[in-house]
Amino acid sequence: MGSTDFGNFNKFCRDSTLPVCNLLSDHHNQTGKWDGCQLTGISLSGGRHLGNLGSILLAGIAILTAVFLLLQSDKKKAAVGRREMQLFLLGYIVISICEIFSVGEFPLSSKVRMAFSAIHIGMITATTWILMLNAVIGYQLIDDGTALSLGLVVASAAAFFIGTGYIALDTGFSFTEFWDSSYALPNRNLALYVLYQLVPLIFLVAFYVLETILVLRVLGEIRPMIYLTAAAVLFAIGQVFNYTVSPHICNGTNGKIDGALFQTLFTLLSVVGVWAFWSSITEDDWSSQEGPYP
Repeated sequence: MGSTDFGNFNKFCRDSTLPVCNLLSDHHNQTGKWDGCQLTGISLSGGRHLGNLGSILLAGIAILTAVFLLLQSDKKKAAVGRREMQLFLLGYIVISICEIFSVGEFPLSSKVRMAFSAIHIGMITATTWILMLNAVIGYQLIDDGTALSLGLVVASAAAFFIGTGYIALDTGFSFTEFWDSSYALPNRNLALYVLYQLVPLIFLVAFYVLETILVLRVLGEIRPMIYLTAAAVLFAIGQVFNYTVSPHICNGTNGKIDGALFQTLFTLLSVVGVWAFWSSITEDDWSSQEGPYP
């Protein structure tokens, strides 16, 4: 794989604002040897700057929206996977908080920024895992909302969070110096590449496939698929903005904003779509059907 870009972050960090770039930069911010458009945002005193105010504000809105959805979920007492969906929303809240201080380029000390970035990366992996388990729980292989179900979800998500988070922390803080080669171009870090870039994508695709089978085969309905597919499309649009359109936005605004702002927006809309999908398949009219699961 030495002749491929697999495992390399230099092009991603050149074109996008990502939490992992704070770990790979010599200055532990979004500025590195990869060059690219520099996100300057709003100038502050002492030569500091607030990198992406739009992302910060949208992350704040995302937190409030997720709290609202979490409270709304609590009202659906008989809904399958209610507690598990709330765990997903809690994970998204933590991600949004971290996003303010990592992707939002909030002025912080390098050590604090690295800590938030590592938590951010670990929670992305853990939260997408929780989302996938929400689909598995829909098949009721074990009873949802029980201590066993919640314990398995929390324990397995914690394993992903701790494992990914530790690698991220070790990369940034160089505890063992094992990942120090990541600082040099092309910023190769296979572990983070797999756990941060590929594994969450696999979990998201698995969630979509499992839920599609559940809705079409078991419920025999089309309407919930509108919400699910809309959520998938919105998430994909956000990723296109973040990874492809971002440098054009940054150059066009002279570094005031970049694609991270739109990634935050479309991810928020995607989460709302996922919740709307879950809510639609847990309505009372579904529960009246005999044998809701195979």
